[in-house]
Amino acid sequence: MEKKETLKDGTQLVIRDLTNDDIDRLMALYGTLPLADRRYLRLDVTKKDVVENRVRSAKNRGVTWIGVFCGDKLCAEGRLELPGEEWRKKHGEIRLVVSWKFRRKGLGLMILRELYLLAAEKKIEKLVAKMMRPQVAVRKICRRLGFREETLIPDYVRDQESEIQDLLIMTCDMKDFWSELEAFYGASDWRRCR
Repeated sequence: MEKKETLKDGTQLVIRDLTNDDIDRLMALYGTLPLADRRYLRLDVTKKDVVENRVRSAKNRGVTWIGVFCGDKLCAEGRLELPGEEWRKKHGEIRLVVSWKFRRKGLGLMILRELYLLAAEKKIEKLVAKMMRPQVAVRKICRRLGFREETLIPDYVRDQESEIQDLLIMTCDMKDFWSELEAFYGASDWRRCR
């Protein structure tokens, strides 16, 4: 997959699948994240061997991983992860990271739209988002996109500073996600971005 997009400020972008050749670009993207953001990621993305292993094993784990490029720089990445179990085969987990420099420019919504389209192709019915309780901004975005809080598991995970955190699981039906995404884009913007 490769698509060209333009942000409202005129910035030209390319959205494409990530490959093993993008590991250094991923490391650079993760390096732009404030420590407070990296703290709540599942893996220590400052370790190149961890990132390399994650990229190499993505396809085997049912992960579709896309990147958004501004020139040669990776400015955001998003993932749609499909569970391997038969009983959850209509579920997909979404995850994304946006460079600090590109936040509040509509890039996160652009990635979410692409992840939605990928999920629709795979006939996913329900999207799942998992986060630690202190990730208030992520929770707000998910709520605005139609996700609802399903469960909070106390003292379930450890952050990158080894502090025990509560895990929050949110879900959204695909049809609800589409209508909320559509509301974010004005009618003209949405048609332009389709």
